[in-house]
Amino acid sequence: MSEINNSINSDTNKGLKRVLGRTDVLALAFGTMVGWGWVILSGLWIKEAGMAGALLAFAIGATLCILAGLTYAELTAALPLAGGEMVYIYRAMGSGFAWIVGWAISFAYIGVAAWEGIALATAIDYILPIPKIGYLWDVGGYPVYASWSLIGMAGALVLLFLNYFGTRPAIIFQVMITSALFLVGLIFVFGGISFGSPEYMTPIYTGAKGVITVLLMVPSMFVGFDVIPQSAEEMNLPLKQIAKVFIVSIIMATSWYFLIILGISLSAPPEVRNAGIVPAADAMAYCFRSPFFGKIMILGGICGIMTSWNGFIVGASRVIYAMGRAKMLPSFFGRLHLRYKTPTGAILLVGTICAVTPMLGKNALIWFVNASAFGSVISYLMVAIAFLILRKKEPELERPFRIKYGKQVGIIVAIISVSILLLYTPMGQVSLKWPHEWILIIFWGLLGALLAMWSRVFHGKITLAERELLIFGEEYSRKEYSNE
Repeated sequence: MSEINNSINSDTNKGLKRVLGRTDVLALAFGTMVGWGWVILSGLWIKEAGMAGALLAFAIGATLCILAGLTYAELTAALPLAGGEMVYIYRAMGSGFAWIVGWAISFAYIGVAAWEGIALATAIDYILPIPKIGYLWDVGGYPVYASWSLIGMAGALVLLFLNYFGTRPAIIFQVMITSALFLVGLIFVFGGISFGSPEYMTPIYTGAKGVITVLLMVPSMFVGFDVIPQSAEEMNLPLKQIAKVFIVSIIMATSWYFLIILGISLSAPPEVRNAGIVPAADAMAYCFRSPFFGKIMILGGICGIMTSWNGFIVGASRVIYAMGRAKMLPSFFGRLHLRYKTPTGAILLVGTICAVTPMLGKNALIWFVNASAFGSVISYLMVAIAFLILRKKEPELERPFRIKYGKQVGIIVAIISVSILLLYTPMGQVSLKWPHEWILIIFWGLLGALLAMWSRVFHGKITLAERELLIFGEEYSRKEYSNE
């Protein structure tokens, strides 16, 4: 029995295939965190906050993510079930809060995944200009063309089918493309060190408001480590190893962003970084004195787009699947494909949204980054609260990985999360913008409420014992419910 409790190989859900090893999980988390954002936004970070200010913003964000990652690691090892945050919140606070957090983190994943199609079209347009054919409309002052949108839609459909036909093909793809991304990033950083100049590292610091502006973007840059609990049921790893992979992946991503900020600061002067559409590519071309290297950077960026896109589809589809399985959403989302054992209903929802959003145009990229970061920080806060509650409420819960000073860590994560959330409100110095960013959040909330009502009408009243079994399975269900 102890061997079973210390392994991911439980009978909680016999439908999901356990095919993910250590390298697969690292590639999934790291590749999801390190996507396209650094290619197109790194120049903006330095422009807004300065080189030191951008590093400071990422240090603050990374601290939150590492501390939050510790709480996630302990909870994932204790409850290795698809749904991650939703599962922990349900255990600590019940179905109402669990639904809110599950829907919020799915918004965070989908929000970042949704702009990957926009990013893909932007990247390809840099290498091979896309003809502006088939004017559709203006969104936020930007004209949207069918030819440009079709590129992003095609990418979404490719990843939709890749995930639809099995977890293993999607993860093999993730490992291969993450390796290529890592190689291009190293060329960029070492090029800046070798051929750049410290004179380009201006501005150094622009002030607190600039740091806050960048800090608001940071959580969406780290969204990805939390796809690990979403796919916990598909991992073939000892539970302690899953927890360690959490921390390693966040440290790797933090190091990556620090190096990228230093690399672009060294590679080109501000007038080059700020003039182009894709700052990192322009900086690399300038540094190596050849436009060819700018295209190499874009190819690396495309690899980042595909790894993060793929990872967010995995994460979003698993949490929506878990909510469907728990009858918090219509049962369509809780079904697995009979042959491929993938959550097809959830994958189709995520893939459809990703295929539609390229029609919103380039300006939507920043909207999705900021709005999805909002959902991420809500999840960090609620998981920290659930962590503290479960430490007190269920001290006997088996925790294969237990962090030291857990109470203090949980409190710190909660305080930092609340502080960052306040920055998104009108009380903050840089709040989410009306109407576009708030409309995205409101739309997602209304869609979720509609699906929840549909589920309640269709399923009727669900007993506590039934929902306990649906979420936790026989092995992890609490005795007071299993005996009902």
